[in-house]
Amino acid sequence: MTTMATVARDTTRAAGNATTVTTRTSGTITASEAAENSETDIRRHELADFLRSRRERITPEQVGLVRGRRRRTPGLRREEVAQLSAVGVTWYTWLEQARDIQVSPQVLDALARALLLDRSERSHLFSLAGAIDPAPGTDCPSITPALRAMLRQLEPIPACVQNSRYDVLAHNRTYGRLLCDLDAVAPEDRNIMLLAYTNEQWRSTVMDIAEVTRFLTAKFRAAMAEHLADPAWKALLRRLESASPEFRETWARHEVVGPGARSKVFRNRYVGLLRLETSDLWLGPAAGPRLVTYVPRDEETQERLQRLQALVLADED
Repeated sequence: MTTMATVARDTTRAAGNATTVTTRTSGTITASEAAENSETDIRRHELADFLRSRRERITPEQVGLVRGRRRRTPGLRREEVAQLSAVGVTWYTWLEQARDIQVSPQVLDALARALLLDRSERSHLFSLAGAIDPAPGTDCPSITPALRAMLRQLEPIPACVQNSRYDVLAHNRTYGRLLCDLDAVAPEDRNIMLLAYTNEQWRSTVMDIAEVTRFLTAKFRAAMAEHLADPAWKALLRRLESASPEFRETWARHEVVGPGARSKVFRNRYVGLLRLETSDLWLGPAAGPRLVTYVPRDEETQERLQRLQALVLADED
């Protein structure tokens, strides 16, 4: 006989300090066990939704696969994720169906790499699975050694790689000293929105900080429209609302603006005024990571960036 999801009111009774809930089958569970089972079930469904959303955002070309002519699935197919992660197709399908199956940290690590998860997304994956990450400092797979070398070659032009949530995934040395001492900021706090509203050194470097934060918030709201159910985006939003009354006020305006190049003026603590032009180069789909560069708008800024690079190199000696 199939177990009913509802619980009969007349079969609930007190047993000491614990409430015993009797289902329409003969088995009994305590209220605490029922709550634990409910939380586990929620986690499984959150994990399933998260994996599906990450799978659908990746193109076959990003992971070295051939697209083919008859592809209807957005992003990768389940069997392709299974192949890249070296797990069974049926097992991965069950995982996306929120089946009650066990998943090891090693398999989660393989899934994180196959799905090109960044550090925040990887941490969220392990949290949903209730597992300990064996390599919590693992970089996003899209930040390859070649990409890091390119960032270094762009110096003295400041450059970084950001995801659509404005996490800084990688940066070169001049960018690391452009707005604040970024290397002194914890990796989980290297987010442009957090820095703009909570890091005083970052804020003091930006000219017309009120206008800049308003513009950033409008961009963030526009980008979040595609991620309203994404736990990582919701967690960042809650953190911003908790940390900054200024953000709460600006967020309440419901302003939106799309991506695009923009002129910047910074007063760098080491070399003075810098006039720059930003440009974005997407490394995959628009929802994925992008290379952001800060190109000097005049010779004086060019010379000052060279001085900033020399200061960074001198500190490394």
